[in-house]
Amino acid sequence: MTLDTPALLDGLNSVIGIPLIPFAGRCIDFAGHAKNVAYLMRNNSLSEGRPRVISIAGTSLVHHVGYDDQVKLLEIAGERMEGQGILMAAVVPNPLPAAAELIRRLAALERPPDVYLLMPLSGTYGPPGLYETLMAFAEENAREHGARFLYYYRRPRDRDMIIRLIQDSPHFIGVKIGTIEDDVPPFAEALAEDKIVIWGIGDRSTAAAELGAQGHTSGINIVVARASDEINNAQRRRDYEAAREIEADISPLEDIRFMEERAYNYSAVMEAINCSGFDDVAGGTGGPFNPRVPAEIARRIQYVMADIKHYHY
Repeated sequence: MTLDTPALLDGLNSVIGIPLIPFAGRCIDFAGHAKNVAYLMRNNSLSEGRPRVISIAGTSLVHHVGYDDQVKLLEIAGERMEGQGILMAAVVPNPLPAAAELIRRLAALERPPDVYLLMPLSGTYGPPGLYETLMAFAEENAREHGARFLYYYRRPRDRDMIIRLIQDSPHFIGVKIGTIEDDVPPFAEALAEDKIVIWGIGDRSTAAAELGAQGHTSGINIVVARASDEINNAQRRRDYEAAREIEADISPLEDIRFMEERAYNYSAVMEAINCSGFDDVAGGTGGPFNPRVPAEIARRIQYVMADIKHYHY
C-alpha cells in the first residue's frame, strides 16, 4: 500500500538504514543481502511502533553496481520487507535517460520504492541547468511512475537553487544534507513543515537535529541497530543529552569510517560485522574498489566492537 506524502515524511524522520551490499569475491551475495534486510526488519526498537526505513544507497556501493543488480537488490529488499517499512532507492542521475529507465524498472516491481534519493550530480553543469532539468525529470517520473524524490545535497554552490527546486516541485519532498551542520538551518527555515531535511552523515546527528534536521542516514545500523534506533528515539523526544551519550559510544567506529576522506566508509562496516562473529548479518569479502581494511585498522575495529557489540540485537 502506497504511503501518502505526510505519512512518508513522518516515517523518514527516523533512522534510514543503509545496509552494505555483501560480496563473495567479485559477485554480490544476494542471499547475504536478503539476510541483512531481514535482520533490520526483524530488529526494530523505534519508538511508537514506527516503521523501519531501508535504503540501497551510498554505503551500499550503488555507484559500483550495474542496473540489473540494483533492480535485483531492490526486489529482494522489497520481498524481505513483506509489505512493511519504507523502502528508498538511490539513483545516480548520470546519464539522465539511464536514470529514468532505472526508475521505470524499479517502479514496476511488486514492491516499488516509496521514495528515490537522487545522488549528487557529477560532470559539468550550472545551477540553473540543475534546476530546470530536475524539475522536468521529477515531473515526468511522477506522472509516469508516481515517483517522489529526495535530493542529496553535497555542493554548497548549488544551495539556493536546490532550495528553490524543492520548494517549487511537489515531487521533491526533501533533502539529505551531506555537508556540514551549518547548512541545516537554511534548508530547515526555507522548507518549513511540508518538506523534510535529513542529516546524511551518519549517526552522529544530534547537532544537526538541534538545528532542525529530522532523521538521519546510518551506515552502521546493520551493525549496531539498537544504538541507531535509540539515538533517533531520543532526538524525537528532544532528549539531546541521551542521544549524545549513545553517540559517544559509537563515535570510535564512525571515526574510522570517516578517516582519510571516508576511505573505510564501507569496509569498516564489513570488518565490524566479520570480526564480531555475527551470524544474523553478512559482511562479505569486500566490494568493488573497497577491499578489506589494513591489519592495523582491523585491530582497531575489533577493539571498538568489543565495547559496542551489545548494541547489536
